[in-house]
Amino acid sequence: MYGPLMLDLEGFTLNAREMDLLKNPMVGGLILFTRNFASTNQIADLCMAVREESAGDIIIAVDHEGGRVQRFREGFSAIPPMGEILQQTKDIKLAKQKAYGWGAMIAMEVQAVGIDISFAPVLDLNREVSEVIGDRAFSGHVDEVIELGRAFIKGMNDYGMATTAKHFPGHGSVRADSHIEIPVDDRPREQIISQDMRVFSELIYEYQAVMPAHVIYPAIDKHPAGFSEIWLKDILKQQLGFEGVIFSDDLSMEGATVAGDYHARADIALAAGCDMVLVCNHPVEAQELADADKLSVNTENSARIAKMAGQDLNYNLANVQASDKWSQIHSQLT
Repeated sequence: MYGPLMLDLEGFTLNAREMDLLKNPMVGGLILFTRNFASTNQIADLCMAVREESAGDIIIAVDHEGGRVQRFREGFSAIPPMGEILQQTKDIKLAKQKAYGWGAMIAMEVQAVGIDISFAPVLDLNREVSEVIGDRAFSGHVDEVIELGRAFIKGMNDYGMATTAKHFPGHGSVRADSHIEIPVDDRPREQIISQDMRVFSELIYEYQAVMPAHVIYPAIDKHPAGFSEIWLKDILKQQLGFEGVIFSDDLSMEGATVAGDYHARADIALAAGCDMVLVCNHPVEAQELADADKLSVNTENSARIAKMAGQDLNYNLANVQASDKWSQIHSQLT
């Protein structure tokens, strides 16, 4: 059974507190950051240790999109920002091949050190407004993001990794960074639905998980999307027919503070429709939340989360990079 919390670690190895925390049934996920990475062998050993210490099932994740959001560098392929693919190729057909290849490469290399998922792709539109999205997005044009996003998703899926579309219903049209501010998108409902959300709608049966934005869209709801039953239950699940996993964005971000303290944030996000909530960079609050005995392990949620488990986990990146399938994708990309 997968618990509803995804937490993080302080360093390169597990400390005594983290070993105990992993035995807590509320903890069903772990996210790794650059501070956890020293080498490919070290990160593989860390992932093995996490699975050995965990009380039950656990999903290990990382933000490994490329460009400025690539947590691991040395020993891994240098992944470009997704926004550069079409700009450099100037040809949508070739750009789709590249997007497929980078999706496949990320899936192979991330799973090669024992990690289940990279939280990708970014399906936001680059409106040249958002400080936090920018070239993380494939393009500023809806149809281009749909085509490149579809290719990237297929690349990840074909090589054993489930995908997480973010940041639903679209973070690209607000300047504020939800890590440090509370963004508000004041556009009319029709504009949000027909532009930003159309990407998520068109690809709804292709990605396996969604991460909603910590953005308030007053034309639809007064709550940020990640805490909104209207966005997650009414629109995403009922209207669009999404049946996959919903991961909250980090509840430590400033955009989440409108929901109250950490207990309130977790309760509201889960009640709104999230299957798993992330709490990063705040170990004391994360520990208190796990120990509070206020959350519950939900059988239906756990069954959905189980589908995010990596299909081709390995603990030796060098071996994977010596394989024919890695060489084929590498040649295509270079």
